[in-house]
Formats: sequence, C-alpha cells, structure tokens
Amino acid sequence: MHVTVDFSPATWAEAARPVLIEAAGRYRALVKYKQLEAALQESTGATAPQPLHRWLADVLARVAQDCESRGEPLLSSLCVNIQGSAGQAYADAVAAARGARPDDPDEHAAVERLECYRHWQAAGLPSDGGTPLRTAHFTPARKAPARKAPARASATRVPGTARTPAAPRKRAAATPAAPEPKPVAMCPTCFTAVPASGICDYCD
Repeated sequence: MHVTVDFSPATWAEAARPVLIEAAGRYRALVKYKQLEAALQESTGATAPQPLHRWLADVLARVAQDCESRGEPLLSSLCVNIQGSAGQAYADAVAAARGARPDDPDEHAAVERLECYRHWQAAGLPSDGGTPLRTAHFTPARKAPARKAPARASATRVPGTARTPAAPRKRAAATPAAPEPKPVAMCPTCFTAVPASGICDYCD
C-alpha cells in the first residue's frame, strides 16, 4: 500500500541537516541541489509539489537559522547548483539567519564552508586549517569605470598671422541601426539563461 507523505519545508530542513553535516565531514565536499532533493525525498518519503527553485530557499533558510541558533557555521553554504554556485538561495538564507545579505554569495559561502569543515573536523582537512575555495565557475559581472573622453587639442595662433582654416571633416557613412536584443529569461535560483521551455536545465 502506497502512503502519500505531505511535503513540509520544516521537515525537509530537519532532514537536510544530517545530509549537509555528512558533507561537512569531508574537506571540500559539496552537495548539489539535485543531490539534496533526492536525499530529502528518500529520507522523508515526500515529493516536493513544486520545482526546486520554488522551495529551496525556504528549506536552506530554515537550515541556516537552525545553525545560527546553535552557534554553528551555516551548513547551507555546502549546497550549490550544478555550476558550483551557492546562488541567491544561499544569499536569502544568510539574510534570514543573520539579517544581512552578502554582496557576493559565492565568496561568502566559500569562507563559511571552510568554517563548516573546521567545525565538523572534516577528514582531509590540512593541518594549517585549510583555505576558502570559491567553487562557482563564474564571477559576478562588475561594471567597468566610465572612461573620460580625451581633451581636444586647440591650435595656438600667433598674433598677427592669418587663421588657418580647418580641414573639412568627413562625414561617417550612416549605418543601419542594429536590432534591439530580445530579453533573455533567467533562472531565479542559479541565474543562468532558461531555454524556450521555461524550465531551468540546472535546477528543475
């Protein structure tokens, strides 16, 4: 007889703790989003009624708040997407637990992960305590500083001499306006482009 178990973020957050602690016990181990989802489904018997990006932030926020109340590093930092990025789900969890959102979630997660490995005395942890490792395959885009236009040199005319007429400027040929690029739909969890199907290949 098949018994249907209702999905509960609180129950999944409780079940996520041992999964993440197991990873914290191995230096530089990580838990991918899909791995966490599969482990939680198996341990609770429940299936999430929504795509991963709809419930992940809630579950990780509960995990982070529990760690904060225990005075522990945030286990949620060990959970990453297929690209190795902690993503906005982690940023939401940090904000919920500590009241401030990190500017660079992946950099923050790298430092927090190291604290997890140290706290749970990870196997393979170097004797010097290890170093933070940024696991994302990309870095946030930064705006380049605006460049100042070079100053135009002015010709110096000697008093009493005739002004030399400036050479006529050649007018650039008109070029047709380039079509405006179509907006690209982005996944709200891992911030990668979503295909035409509307389903993220990494998260859903």
